[in-house]
Amino acid sequence: METVASGGEMISNNSVMCLLTNPEGEPLGAPLYLPQNAGPLQLQQLVNKLHQNEEKLPYAFYISDQELVMQLGEYLQKNKVSVEKVLRIVYQAQAIFRIRPVNRCSATIAGHTEAVLSVAFSPDSRNLASGSGDTTVRLWDLNTQTPLFTCSGHKNWVLCIAWSPDGKHLVSGSKSGELLLWDPQTGKQSGNPLIGHKKWITAISWEPVHLQAPCRRFVSSSKDGDARIWDISLRRCTISLTGHTLAVTCVKWGGDGVIYTSSQDCTIKVWETSQGKLIRELKGHGHWVNSLALSTEYTLRTGAFDHTGKTYSSAEEMKEAALKKYTKMKNNAPERLVSGSDDFTMILWEPASSKQPKARLTGHQQLVNHVYFSPDGQWLASASFDKSVKLWNGVTGKFIASFRGHVGPVYQISWSADSRLLLSGSKDSTLKVWDIRAQKLKQDLPGHADEVFAVDWSPDGEKVASGGKDRLLKLWMG
Repeated sequence: METVASGGEMISNNSVMCLLTNPEGEPLGAPLYLPQNAGPLQLQQLVNKLHQNEEKLPYAFYISDQELVMQLGEYLQKNKVSVEKVLRIVYQAQAIFRIRPVNRCSATIAGHTEAVLSVAFSPDSRNLASGSGDTTVRLWDLNTQTPLFTCSGHKNWVLCIAWSPDGKHLVSGSKSGELLLWDPQTGKQSGNPLIGHKKWITAISWEPVHLQAPCRRFVSSSKDGDARIWDISLRRCTISLTGHTLAVTCVKWGGDGVIYTSSQDCTIKVWETSQGKLIRELKGHGHWVNSLALSTEYTLRTGAFDHTGKTYSSAEEMKEAALKKYTKMKNNAPERLVSGSDDFTMILWEPASSKQPKARLTGHQQLVNHVYFSPDGQWLASASFDKSVKLWNGVTGKFIASFRGHVGPVYQISWSADSRLLLSGSKDSTLKVWDIRAQKLKQDLPGHADEVFAVDWSPDGEKVASGGKDRLLKLWMG
């Protein structure tokens, strides 16, 4: 490989002037001349050197959102790019570990007597919970792949469930508006139902563990137009976030300590959490806003836990590890928010820096059911009633690809911990695993007898859970 030169010196015409930038667009040093025979491997060595990485990281490289998989010279010829202009190359760090795609059903477990509406692995991947139309929450034993506890107490469909990021609590919300707290160790209800919402619960989100350990606060949103902050040690609602004029459809507790709510009143509101004051309002949608996703969501949900299976002996140690993980994931970039609306469009925001939309994401032909950022925050996936799953650049909001293969609406998606694979569950009774870099179907997983409403990929990457209309819970392995 020829020498890399920077500055004003001109090199023979078989080199090309390149500017390396991170996904946020920040340059890594000045533009430099690279030989045309340099490819991803040479670029990887260069970025590791410029970053002075002790541990060499794998990187992927993108030019105009297309991954560079050849030498620069070959790329220039193939895409008829002029050598006169500076070539912008975006580098993106990849996970150092790799998750195997799931490819077989390892267990089908009966228990629920009505449709399974939600499934969720605990942050440490050791437990699995599901919520159903039969009014129960169930906990499953992943070692023996059998039912562990049936948690009874709700009077109506269990619409949502959420694990605290320290793994110590599970909360569930029902169609009647009550919230119940469970001890996952015993399957018993902790205290009385948390009453306050007048209509059904639409979402639940816990305060991040890097802000508070052990976990004690969570927020719920409801069709009644309010969001409420609950303290589980005081066993009551401490703050009511009122201001939306119609149903609150989704709520997320952000990594910097603010709460985001979306509503059918077409707005997104941002709240501080000590007194419940409204900080700002995000306006841009012309229709109901029905979903929210945070770029930090995966990290917040899993807290201090990751694919290594490390455990913690104290809340303090856990808080410290979670903060380290969160800071590393955010990497000095602002937390990003995506909202999905009834008019099939999505908007990308950076609420901490501006109340103006950063980008509008258009392309879906029907309602968007679920939006989810990849664990590293670099990608955004959306699932829709139009039967497609779409992939977007998680930083700029630029459209990347459409994954087609489902023959019915796609209800829910979930990422593998290394951000390389995406899982989807559909009305067509199948689960599908998509390869993000190759942008194609990796694995088709038929097996359910009816619509698949809920899917989750465990944070340790080892297993996938799915549930739906056939009342069965299925576990899938690699």
